Amino acid sequence: MADVLPYKPRAGEIPTDPGVYRFRDAEGRVLYVGKAKNLRQRLSNYFAPLRTLHERTRRMVTTASSVEWTVVPTDVDSLQLEYMWIKEFDPPFNVRYKDDKSYPFMAVTLADEAPRVIVTRNRKIPGARYFGPYPKVWAVHETIDLMVKAFPIRTCSDASYKRAMQTGRPCFPGQIGKCGGPCSMTVTIEEHRAMVDDFVAFMAGGDERFTRELTKRMLSASAAMDYEAAAKYRDKLAAIEAVLGKSALVLPSDEDADLFGIAEDELSAAVQHFVIRKGRVRGVRAMTIEKEIDISRGELVDQVLQRAYGEAQDVPRRILVPTLPDDAVELEEWLRTRRGRKVELAVAQRGQRADLMRTATLNAQQALIRHKTRRTSDYIARTQALTDLQDALGMTEAPLRIECFDISHLSGTNVVASMVVFEDGLPRKDQYRSFGIAETTDDTDSMYQVLRRRLAYLDRPEPIVTIDPTSDEVVGEDGEALGKRKPRFAYPPQLLLVDGGKPQVEAAARALRDANHTEIAVCGIAKRLEEVWLPGEDFPVILPRTSEALYLLQRLRDEAHRFAIVHQRKKRKNDITSVLAEVPGLGAARIKLLLKHFGSVTALRAAPPGAIEEVQGIGPVLAQSIHTHLSTR
Repeated sequence: MADVLPYKPRAGEIPTDPGVYRFRDAEGRVLYVGKAKNLRQRLSNYFAPLRTLHERTRRMVTTASSVEWTVVPTDVDSLQLEYMWIKEFDPPFNVRYKDDKSYPFMAVTLADEAPRVIVTRNRKIPGARYFGPYPKVWAVHETIDLMVKAFPIRTCSDASYKRAMQTGRPCFPGQIGKCGGPCSMTVTIEEHRAMVDDFVAFMAGGDERFTRELTKRMLSASAAMDYEAAAKYRDKLAAIEAVLGKSALVLPSDEDADLFGIAEDELSAAVQHFVIRKGRVRGVRAMTIEKEIDISRGELVDQVLQRAYGEAQDVPRRILVPTLPDDAVELEEWLRTRRGRKVELAVAQRGQRADLMRTATLNAQQALIRHKTRRTSDYIARTQALTDLQDALGMTEAPLRIECFDISHLSGTNVVASMVVFEDGLPRKDQYRSFGIAETTDDTDSMYQVLRRRLAYLDRPEPIVTIDPTSDEVVGEDGEALGKRKPRFAYPPQLLLVDGGKPQVEAAARALRDANHTEIAVCGIAKRLEEVWLPGEDFPVILPRTSEALYLLQRLRDEAHRFAIVHQRKKRKNDITSVLAEVPGLGAARIKLLLKHFGSVTALRAAPPGAIEEVQGIGPVLAQSIHTHLSTR
């Protein structure tokens, strides 16, 4: 038996957040559900050397073939979710929480003359109204203690209640202010029943009208200088607000909904579909999809919903999404025909729904990170990508070193270029380069200039140097220190990739011919349709959408674009002309006058609006805009 499980997650991909995890077998059956305050720390115990594990644990992890997890805001939420999944999946290796007795409930005995609130594991009390389950007994007691402060209903036992009613002496909890029932002689049976109804109504829906009423009474008592009554209302209000903020994972008990959390980048999207029935999460469905280029968030939501409900029979009353698609009305009608009744498509904007949406989005972000990490770090996938790229481009060998170039500018100004390097399908950030371009006519001219500058390094003879092993210094023939050792910029690539279509590729091919380096392959990737262009070809190469080669080219292109934007922003930060050009109403002529009037950028930045207003053509509103803009840069 191998000592390491084949499905062990890679280092660093398990989050450190609280959450719930599930082990599944090869058929997808859930074998074990567990909770954790720190998912990474807890799951690492299962992936220790098998010989060190307990027999039961070893049998479970070797029977399983995969593990998955869901992140939640708090550990209390993880306990509640763990319970719901244990009840739903009935995992064979779960022992502790298999039946109802594992979790306590809060019950209100409505069938009694004077109902009381109790902690119980018995779900068969006649006429009782149950709330929960709760993760721990202390959690129920804590909630009851808070609730009784706002709604002082009976908490004493039936025996204590009967004895108190017969003797006229309050029960012990009533004597110390922990029981507000009729036996305390402070309320009648009818008044107590009204408080019980309020208690149940609040617990059933967290009705905020109680908060509003108590706030109003507190302010009225304070205005009347009845500070003792105001303090009591304040304490009741604090108790209610504490209960309202207990759980962000549970919606109202009568709500059935599906909630979709989405995380995306330019290439991929991860979706977390939370299925909520009777206010509680009954399951989580996850999917990772490869996006079409230039797809909006609304269009993505549209596709996700069609995929989720194309063959589904269980369509809920409400569907919560991060963004409404443009055809939301049509989608609602389509969903209505599948459900047979009205379906509402809505955005979770506030309250518990918004909290749950944030949880789903967090899970989607984690899923997207795992998806991209696995594709990037998977040696087989990288090898397949390089082999597919070799075949698609007709190369004699796989491109182990690829350099990608991108041109970025701001309306024709501040033209910069970036070069990113991938070796063996992985980025070599220590070899990234950026270029400033002084004069250019268009993107093709910029591409030609940059490639000629880069290719010139390939023809430079490398100086004879030695490396001082004690300091890592580079020393020339004359003994002069040439600085720290640097990556070899003269290392030739097998493939040059440019961001663009046929014109950019032809410019790159011309630069290679002029530099006498036609042995280097070149291609371009056009973003609109993800077409791969080769020099001299009238038609592009179309790679399959799921191709690992296309995924690698997309990553190179997007990384080069990102790196170019970073360089341009740094350059623009100190370029006062570009900064001033961002001010609405300030053109080239006025910028020239401003710089001529103040003589320096420092003087212009330090000038108050009144001084700026002295420049010809600058009014008070524009002067204030210039001053505000410069002070924030």
